[in-house]
Amino acid sequence: MLSYQHLYHAGNPADVHKHAALASILDYLTRKDKPLTYIETHAGRGLYDLSAPEARRTGEAAAGILRLQDRFPPDHPYLRVLRHARAQNGPNAYPGSPLIAAMMLRPEDRLHLAELHPREHAALTRAMAPFRVDLRREDGLRMAVALTPPEPRRGILLIDPSFEIKTEYDTLPRLIARLHKRWNVGIIALWYPILKSGLHKPMLAALESAGLPGTLRHEVGFPPVREGHGMIGSGLFIVNAPFGTDHALARIDQVFAS
Repeated sequence: MLSYQHLYHAGNPADVHKHAALASILDYLTRKDKPLTYIETHAGRGLYDLSAPEARRTGEAAAGILRLQDRFPPDHPYLRVLRHARAQNGPNAYPGSPLIAAMMLRPEDRLHLAELHPREHAALTRAMAPFRVDLRREDGLRMAVALTPPEPRRGILLIDPSFEIKTEYDTLPRLIARLHKRWNVGIIALWYPILKSGLHKPMLAALESAGLPGTLRHEVGFPPVREGHGMIGSGLFIVNAPFGTDHALARIDQVFAS
């Protein structure tokens, strides 16, 4: 779909969950002196201005990063990258997952991003200009299939759809199984919304019955960010979760505990 623009939702509680987890995993992966590949299927614009009218209109950042940032330990990798982004782009800057990855990866690592929305892609191109990146305006799920197995083979794939296309709840389990078959050592992380309607539940049941290795499911709950909003939490389903991910996610639990 070409209607979704994440600026309206940037920095919301789901972003905090997803981005803190991603920063933790990348922090672990980049400690080893081995190159890695980062692939993202729904990249968005990479950098967001939380003072923009679109962001202020929904107030989602106020319920997310602006409320939760002081609950993280000062040495958390998510806070380190957030401080870095603000130092370079101003106090209202919020880094999306592509920028988090770009700021944490090393020169020997590979970065592949896809974004289909024309305005989002244009903004992403500007945000990623300082970095060496393979940036495509195409369907990200097709890109992931085409790239796997990547070189270097060590790495992570983030699938972060808006779920505006409701059939994705049905198709993603089969796609993830296919991607794992093509790239059996890759970490595959799927973000999904936790919905009052329960629309996400059959997808999770299909994923958990697929026999994928090293799976880890992590969810946090939070009140709806505004009246009538159907999302009441954020989830991650990770295949081949690296060592220590459970501990890193437990640290994030504490941020959302109160």
